[in-house]
Amino acid sequence: MAKKKEDRIPKCEQQLLDGLELIDKHPLFGKLRISTRNVPKSSLGKNIPAKVSSSGYVYLNKDCDRTPKEWAYIIAHCMLHLSFGHFDAERMPGYWQQINDQKQKWVNDYIPALWNMACDIFIARFLADVKLGSSNIDMTLLSTYGSASSELKIYEQLVDRHISADSNVFGTAGEYPDMIGTDSPVTYKYGKNHHITDFAYALADSVHSVINEAADRSASDGKHKSVMEKAAEWFINHYPLLGGVATGFKIIETRQRSDLNDIEIAAVDVVSGEIYVNPAAGYTLEEWKFVLAHEYLHAGLQHHARRNGRDPYLWNIACDFVINGWLSEMQIGIMPHDGLMYDETLKDQSAEEIYDRLIGDIRKNSKLSTFRGYGKGDIIDKGRSPDTGKATSLDDFCKSALRSGLEYHTSTSRGYIPAGLIEEIKALSMPPVPWDVELAKWFDTWFMPLEKHRTYARPSRRQSSTPDIPRPSWVKADIPEYSRTYAVIIDTSGSMSPTLIGKALGAAASYSVAKEVPLVRVVFCDAQAYDIGYAAPEDIAGRVVVKGRGGTVLQPAVDLLENAKDFPKNGPILIITDAGIEQDLKVHHEHAFLIPEGSRLPFRPKGKVFYFK
Repeated sequence: MAKKKEDRIPKCEQQLLDGLELIDKHPLFGKLRISTRNVPKSSLGKNIPAKVSSSGYVYLNKDCDRTPKEWAYIIAHCMLHLSFGHFDAERMPGYWQQINDQKQKWVNDYIPALWNMACDIFIARFLADVKLGSSNIDMTLLSTYGSASSELKIYEQLVDRHISADSNVFGTAGEYPDMIGTDSPVTYKYGKNHHITDFAYALADSVHSVINEAADRSASDGKHKSVMEKAAEWFINHYPLLGGVATGFKIIETRQRSDLNDIEIAAVDVVSGEIYVNPAAGYTLEEWKFVLAHEYLHAGLQHHARRNGRDPYLWNIACDFVINGWLSEMQIGIMPHDGLMYDETLKDQSAEEIYDRLIGDIRKNSKLSTFRGYGKGDIIDKGRSPDTGKATSLDDFCKSALRSGLEYHTSTSRGYIPAGLIEEIKALSMPPVPWDVELAKWFDTWFMPLEKHRTYARPSRRQSSTPDIPRPSWVKADIPEYSRTYAVIIDTSGSMSPTLIGKALGAAASYSVAKEVPLVRVVFCDAQAYDIGYAAPEDIAGRVVVKGRGGTVLQPAVDLLENAKDFPKNGPILIITDAGIEQDLKVHHEHAFLIPEGSRLPFRPKGKVFYFK
């Protein structure tokens, strides 16, 4: 029985429905929970097939003439804008601006239409790889406009090359942007973007079957062995340097835990003894070898414990540069292209040196990506301590396993190991030098022991027993007391506890006495300087009254000393602070900082830094 005319679905709308059916049957996109709305051409425009809004809706022009396969491509494109978090503030070009100690503000600094174009290029490359639907896009343009590995890097390329957003042919709205709401980025106070989470699980499910087919079947229990587990077993069986460390960690796939959906490739939690891997990354066995070796070295080299108050994310990035440089030299596995920090110009530099370079441009370097994802470190630190009740803590196990692995690796000539990595592993065997010993060495460089000389002007006491025999006495050289001195600037702001001040002053006083420093110039400072003048070393430890207790600005104290006529021009300055000071402190004299362990100065210091407990 023929349908009535009014019951017949228009051709264009039927093609759209057929395109939606292709999406529903797709193993990846069919699992995504994204709402679509069929709207007339008056809502979008006659020649605009679709747009997507930051509110989570995909608007489809039911009057637009497209084949079902073209509709499948268009719909998937719009869904990926949401699934990749293209409306999220933290993924857009921008940076965090510190408002005060408790609050930060996300500052966006970008061109919305050009960001839309960068996202369109990234999606077009993804859909070309999965071969979904059909598109009229000239794919040769993808390599011209978007050779970078992320939306953010593509955007930066477009800006650097002065590309106009008018040349965007990769979206679903013709010459117009297909993203509605890019001028109002989305932030999430509670929870996370569920579109990203849904996509991660959908991608994991679609890839998991392929991984299982490629994995070996265990002869004993009949279970499938994942490619990540095979990579971990390779280290245990064939690579002694990291084999011991590998035995101490459990490989956990992110789809097994709901709290791991923000991990794009891999991350390590040293305290828990777990390495989290995302099978949806789709890496080969050789690529997973590289990734796991990366995480094993994070753990074995104690990067989580060596941060010492540095910014966790930038410290993570600095360690990534070092590790990836070593792994490239060692030729372990195959270096992936995603989430990788690698720069040949940083060869032979330590993580501490690279970190000091990174903090020189925090705005630029806060956009880097690790194996965990954009703007997140792959060293997971939840502020916990290892279980000290165990006979051997996991930290000690990692250090011991890495040392033993190095000895066996070198004795059996199992492969090349960079000299920098060997030095770091050997350093794990040596206990750290106590802070007070390091401070004593600093004093030694400035105050050499006073030489003694013989003089007959002051007879020796032994001459009294033999008055006829002249005996010279040993005496110290006479030097002006102000030429053998130094200054102490003491942060007396409210954040400095009396205990911290007492410990630091006590150490400075004891070494001053030991080095025969007659007088010490003392300046207390919070928001202004309080010049105490010169004091005997034994007085600064217990009998000097602390003034101030206001804010924290140390520049006035530095200026006071450097302009003082009664303080030597080459006199060193010891600055005692909790590191919560201004970011542009300028000290021209030779100087050193004495700060509590776990604190970090907000700038790259030129003088030495000693950490006291």
